[in-house]
Amino acid sequence: MIKILIVDDEKAICDLIDLNLSSAGYSCTSVQDGLEAIDKIEKEAYDLILLDIMLPGADGFDIMEYIRPLGIPVIFITAKHEVKDRVKGLKLGADDYLVKPFDVVELVARVEAVLRRYNKAEQKLTAGDVTVDVEAHRVTKAGKPVELTNKEFGLLVLFIKNINVALFRETLYEKVWEEEYFGDSRTLDLHVQRLRRKLGWENCLVAVYKVGYRLEV
Repeated sequence: MIKILIVDDEKAICDLIDLNLSSAGYSCTSVQDGLEAIDKIEKEAYDLILLDIMLPGADGFDIMEYIRPLGIPVIFITAKHEVKDRVKGLKLGADDYLVKPFDVVELVARVEAVLRRYNKAEQKLTAGDVTVDVEAHRVTKAGKPVELTNKEFGLLVLFIKNINVALFRETLYEKVWEEEYFGDSRTLDLHVQRLRRKLGWENCLVAVYKVGYRLEV
């Protein structure tokens, strides 16, 4: 399982990130102090580090100097939004830079993108008795194959990567259909209904009023 270290001085943010990345199938550890982060990195091997800049003990830029020779991918997550800070972070070797406040769905997508770049992305996803082989484009339920259209498959992957997270209709549509969403949800709703039937998820894939859908597993 892919291991991610979350370094942020705000425990609430660490907990939020941990909840969503754990739901997406990652193993997460979080710390709120820069020196403690360095200690963790010395003792354990991580596949990705999410790193705040303003930290007690040692700031994110100092930690980045320590991480760079190790070749561990890093995404800065910080309230420092000025261009000079982004440029400094990227020049130090960070793979991405996300400014607070951020959308959880965007964070998960950026994590996946960086891991793919390093050939560390998970190719198999699970939710209950449903398994998705992303590379082979294959879905099974309780070991039996399930035939899905490309759009249904795209929705399924998005839901499993964001278990227990309410996803907006526009987010689902724009990511799966790769088109701008203009408010007509009939196409999306139809695909979700078919996905429910094929997977027996009538009680798991729930509608969220005025938002969209959430996969509850």
